[in-house]
Amino acid sequence: MQQYDQTPLIQMRGIIKTYNVGCENELEILHGIDLDVYRGEFVAIVGESGSGKSTLMNIIGVLDQPTNGSYFLDGVDVCKAGRDEMSDVRNTKIGFIFQNFNLIGRTTAKKNVELPMLYAGASRKLREERAAELLEMVGMGQRSGHQPSELSGGQKQRVAIARSLVNDPAILLADEPTGALDSNTSRTVMDIFHKLHREQGKTIVLITHSRELAAECPRIITLKDGNIIDDHRQEGHYVSV
Repeated sequence: MQQYDQTPLIQMRGIIKTYNVGCENELEILHGIDLDVYRGEFVAIVGESGSGKSTLMNIIGVLDQPTNGSYFLDGVDVCKAGRDEMSDVRNTKIGFIFQNFNLIGRTTAKKNVELPMLYAGASRKLREERAAELLEMVGMGQRSGHQPSELSGGQKQRVAIARSLVNDPAILLADEPTGALDSNTSRTVMDIFHKLHREQGKTIVLITHSRELAAECPRIITLKDGNIIDDHRQEGHYVSV
């Protein structure tokens, strides 16, 4: 069995998320989530609509904070972080890949990839070199000067993956990354994730409703009604690229 660092990269204890606290329509979505994710893991979080996976994704990605519980991400106590520190955590420790790509229009693929480094204060030379390297890695080197409107869905997602890697984040957080793609293009995107995990040891958390995609991942966490109902590893279960 693969061994992991003793300290989890993601450590959640008793995570509760409640909306409309104190109101008549108060609604608790997450009911006390305990979750550890270790460096180098490829984890799928799967669940049907209404299971709480999007709410959990927002908390993992520091896009929202829990109502109760504790969350440490790569040693940072997220629940006690101020607004500026949370922004820094999102920009430096998390690489986001979304279903709708979230690329900036009228801006080249290369400039889109550079953007997180610009926010981090990197020099122009470093930004350009890093963006070119990553676009080449995902097979988009020849399209670096194209704007999103000139790219297919799969090409946009490959640009988004390159952008997610640019600050060498602690984790890649992919929210339904193949949801807007056809099956062949989805295969290309998933192959990139497997390659990043296998060859570079990237920590990847994949949020999906697809049991088929989840089955490709070495670890599968199933959510239902705001609770983790299953968490198991299937070591050595990889897709050949």
